[in-house]
Amino acid sequence: MITLPFAMTIPVLLATLVLLGYMGVSLWQWSLYGAIALLIFNAPLEIWGIFGVLALVFNLTLLRRNLATVPIMKLIRSLKLLPSISATEQVAIESGTVWIEGEFFSGNPDFQCINSEPYPTIDPEIQSFLDIQVEKACEMATDWEIHRRKDLPPALWDYLKQERFLGMTIPKSYGGLGFSSLAYSAVIMKLASRSFIHTATVGVTNSLGPAKLLLNYGTETQKDHYLPRLASGEEIPCFALTEPSAGSDAASIISKGVVFKAEDDNLYIRLNFRKRYITLGAISTLIGLAFKLYDPDHLLSKDEDVGITCALIPSNTTGVILGQRHDPMGVPFYNSPIAGVDVVVPISQIIGGVEQAGRGWQMLVQTLAAGRGISFPATCTGVAKFVTRVTGAYAGVRQQFGLPIGRFEGVEEPLARIGGLTYLMEAARVYTCAAVDRGEKPAVAAAIAKYQFTELARKIVNDGMDTLGGAGICRGPRNLLANLYTAMPIPITVEGSNILTRTMMIFGQGAIRCHPYIYQEIEALQKQDAIAVDMLLWNHFGFIVKNGFRSALLSLSRGHLANLSDLGTSGAIARYYQKLTWASATFAFLTDIAFLLFGGSLKRHEKLTGRFADMLSWLYLGSATLRRFTAEGQQEADLPFVNWAMQYSLAQIQIALEGILDNLPLPALARVPLRGWCRLNPIASLPTDALGGQIAKSIQTFGSDRDRLTSGIYIPTDSNEALGRLENALSLSDRAEVVFQKLKAAMRSGQILNIKLDRNLEQAIALALSANIISEAEANLLREAELARNEAIQVDAFNLDEYMQGAEVSSPEKLYASMSYASQVYDLAAVVNITQNTIVSNSQSKAFGYGLGDRNAAL
Repeated sequence: MITLPFAMTIPVLLATLVLLGYMGVSLWQWSLYGAIALLIFNAPLEIWGIFGVLALVFNLTLLRRNLATVPIMKLIRSLKLLPSISATEQVAIESGTVWIEGEFFSGNPDFQCINSEPYPTIDPEIQSFLDIQVEKACEMATDWEIHRRKDLPPALWDYLKQERFLGMTIPKSYGGLGFSSLAYSAVIMKLASRSFIHTATVGVTNSLGPAKLLLNYGTETQKDHYLPRLASGEEIPCFALTEPSAGSDAASIISKGVVFKAEDDNLYIRLNFRKRYITLGAISTLIGLAFKLYDPDHLLSKDEDVGITCALIPSNTTGVILGQRHDPMGVPFYNSPIAGVDVVVPISQIIGGVEQAGRGWQMLVQTLAAGRGISFPATCTGVAKFVTRVTGAYAGVRQQFGLPIGRFEGVEEPLARIGGLTYLMEAARVYTCAAVDRGEKPAVAAAIAKYQFTELARKIVNDGMDTLGGAGICRGPRNLLANLYTAMPIPITVEGSNILTRTMMIFGQGAIRCHPYIYQEIEALQKQDAIAVDMLLWNHFGFIVKNGFRSALLSLSRGHLANLSDLGTSGAIARYYQKLTWASATFAFLTDIAFLLFGGSLKRHEKLTGRFADMLSWLYLGSATLRRFTAEGQQEADLPFVNWAMQYSLAQIQIALEGILDNLPLPALARVPLRGWCRLNPIASLPTDALGGQIAKSIQTFGSDRDRLTSGIYIPTDSNEALGRLENALSLSDRAEVVFQKLKAAMRSGQILNIKLDRNLEQAIALALSANIISEAEANLLREAELARNEAIQVDAFNLDEYMQGAEVSSPEKLYASMSYASQVYDLAAVVNITQNTIVSNSQSKAFGYGLGDRNAAL
C-alpha cells in the first residue's frame, strides 16, 4: 500500500514537471528530474540502465550528434519535413528585417520591448504642409468633379508638381521634400479622405517606382539626372512589372531584353515587352521596366540568362507603345497597358548600372518589404476616418420614426465597427511608419498592414453604405461613399493580391523568416552542418515543449499566469496583455505542430496558413492598439475604442484558432478535447452591444472625441459641399438637442399639445413660444437645425439631358478599331518573340536600329 507521504509526492512530481516545462529548462535539468522520479519510485536496475544510456547520449554533445542528430537529419531529408526554398523564395524571405513579428513566434512576447518602439507625432514643419499645401490641393477639386472629368483638373496637376507632391520622399538635396514615411503617410491619408484618385496619382510616384529604386540602388549619375526631374514633376514615372502571364507570380515575367554590341562598339539592350495594369503608364515619360535579361554573346558575364533586371526607359524611345488605358471599376486614375517592340536603350539605363544586372527581383522585393506597409495603410486609414465622419454625421441627422437613425441598435452595430476599427487602423498606421523611419524593413508587418488595412477599409465602407442606404447609392456631388465603394477592390488587388498576401506571404514566408529556428535549420541542413543542426534541433525541441506547457497553463489560468511585472499596467489593459501572451504561446506551439504534421508541404495548405496568418495579424494589430493608447497618455475618452478594438482583435484570434484546430489532422484523442476546450474556454468573445453603443454615440456627437478619432483628414468648412453640409447639420442638431428635449418634456407634462415633432415642428415651436417654454433664439435654433438636417439628407437628381452629358456610345466600327489596335500590338509582339524565350544571338541580329522602319510602318 502507498503511504500518505509517498502518495503526496505524485502531485509534487506532476507540479514540478509542469513548472519545468513552463520554464523551458535544459536537457540536463530534465535528466536530473528523471533521476529523482526514478529514485522516488524505486525503479529497477534495468530501467536505470536505459535511463542512464539515454541521459548520457542526449547530454553529451558528441554522442548526441552522432547517435541522434545525424539519423534525424537523414529522416528529415527523406520525409521532406522542412520546406524547400527556391531561389526567388529565398530572396523574398531574406528581404527586409524581422521586427516585432518575431516576438509573436517566440510564444512569450516582450511587451516592454514592443512598447518601447516609437509612436511619434507629426512635427510642426509637416503639419504646416498638411494645413496649407495639402489643404489647398484638397480644396481644388471634389471627388465628384474628378470623376466627371475622368482626371485631375490641369490646375491641380500643376499645383501638385509645383509643391513637389510627386517628390515627397525624394531628399531635399535632389529637389524633393525629404519627407519621412510618417510624414508621407499623413499626406496620403489626408488626400485619400478627399479622393482615391489623389492617392493613386501621388502614391505611385513616391512608393514603388523609379524614384524609390533610384534612391536605393541607382548610380550617382542616374540620381543626379532623374531625381530632380521626378521631384519637380518634369518626369512622370510609372513602374511596369505585371504581365498577362505574370501577376502574383511576378518572378515569372517573360518580357525580355537582349544585350548586344552596336556598330559604335557600345553595349545596348533590345527590349520586347507587354505589360498591363500600369498606374500612370499612359501619361508616363519615364518607365521603370522589369524584364528578363539575356546575354547570348557573354558580353556581361558567363551566363546567358542574367536574370530579372530593372531599367529606366524614356517613354519617347522608339518602339514604346502607349496611348491606351484600362477602366478599373470606373475609378478614373491612369492605369494602362504598355508595350514595347525592339526598344533599344544603352546598357547604362539599368538601374544601378551594369553591376545591378540580374538583381531586379531583389530590388523589387526589398523595396516592397517596407513600401506596401505605408501607402495603402495610409490610404485606407484616410478612408476609414472619412467614413467615420460621414456615417456618424448622417446617422445623427437622418431621422426615422421620430428618432435619429443612429439611436437604433441595428444602426449602432455597423457604427461601432466603423469607429472601433478606425481607432485600431490609425494605431497600426503610425506604429508601422515609425518602424520604417527607424530603419526597419518589416516585411511581414508590412504584408499584414497591406492585407488587413485594405480588408478592414472594405468592411468599413460596406458598413457606411448600409448606414446611408439610398443616400449611398444615388451618385452625384452629394454622394460621399459610392465612389469609394466601387474603388475598394483596387487596393485589395494590387501590390500582391490579398488572397496571396494572406495565405503565402504573412505566414507562409513569415513563419520561415520570423521563427527563431526554422530558417536557420533549413540553412544548416542544406549545408549538411551537423554541428549547427544539433544545436538548433534540440533547442527547437525544448522550445516546442516549453510553448506546449505555456499554452496549456495560460489557457487553464485564462492568461493570468502571464508575467507583466515589467509593464506596470493594471486593470482591463493588463488583461489584454495577458490574453495576447496566451494567444502568442498557443500560436507558436501550433505553428510547430503544423510543421511537424505537414513538413515542407505546409505552404500548400493555404486554408490553414491563412488562419495562422489571421492569428499573427491580430496579434500585431492588437499590440499596436495598446501601444497607441499608452503613447497618447491613456486618455479616459479613448477607453471604449481601446476596449472594443482589443476585444474584436482577440475574438478574431479565437475564430482563427478554432479554424486551425478543426482542420489540423491530429489524432482523435487529442483533436476532440482540444476543440471542445477551445470553445468552452475562448480567449475572447466579440465586443458587447453596450460597448458598441458607446462608440456609436461618440462618433455621432459633435466634439473633441470625434475630432480626435478622425484627425488628419480633409473636412471642408463650406456648407455647400456635401461633407461640410453634413457637419453643419450635425453641429446644429447637437446644439438644438437641449431645446428639443424641452419641447418633449413640455408635451409629456401636458404643458403643450403632444404632437409629432418630425411632422409638426413649426406648430410645436409656436405652442412652446406662446407658453414661454423656449425663447425666440431657441426657436430659431430649432428652425435652423431642422432646415440644415433636411438639406443634408437630400440626394442628387439629374434631368435627362444632364445625365447624358459626357456619355459616348461607341459605334461597332470604333470598338473594332480599338480591338484591332490592340491585336496589332500583340500580334507583332508575338512575331518578335515577346512571348517566347528564344534568344537571338548577336551574330544573328542587325545593328542598332534594325527593322525600325518596317515596324513603324506596320504600327
